[in-house]
Amino acid sequence: MSARILALVGSLRAGSHNRQLAEAAAALAPEGVTVELYEGLADVPFYNEDIDTEAGAPESAARLRAAVAEADALLLFTPEYNGTMPAVLKNAIDWLSRPYGAGVLKEKPVAVIGTAFGQYGGVWAQTEARKSLGVAGGRVLEGVELAIPGSVVRFAETHPSEDAEVITGLSAVLTQVTEAAAAPAEATA
Repeated sequence: MSARILALVGSLRAGSHNRQLAEAAAALAPEGVTVELYEGLADVPFYNEDIDTEAGAPESAARLRAAVAEADALLLFTPEYNGTMPAVLKNAIDWLSRPYGAGVLKEKPVAVIGTAFGQYGGVWAQTEARKSLGVAGGRVLEGVELAIPGSVVRFAETHPSEDAEVITGLSAVLTQVTEAAAAPAEATA
């Protein structure tokens, strides 16, 4: 089975634990599956209908849309900022949801996972991201979850790719996302 999974990371920080988690997912991808980390979310302007017209969108937003259109599935990695997802992820979802009813998210298999400092691993942020993605037209994969708590301590001196529990969880997520990418939308509804 082959699939191209695009990873969107909600933390822009170079040493982000969620970015490290995404890197671990890319390294763990099974044969035939590619997990590509999208670079450039920081360059996408806040969504504004005045700059998203029939004549076109800003180049950075158009690049994001094209990358998502080419992917078989999306995997979002989110920290938790003040009990919700970071603005950079919400902004990406807003751009991907347009034009309304026909955005590149429409029926695209999508899962949300991540790590956060708190004891619940960012579940509030993940729940909010799933809700927003579903409203935006994405095919949110039910039951595909991974929330890793205590990121600051847990990954202080080790990369997520060196954590056996993380590897097991990421492997399961990658299998589920790959299977969803191969299945038609009506088969998984």
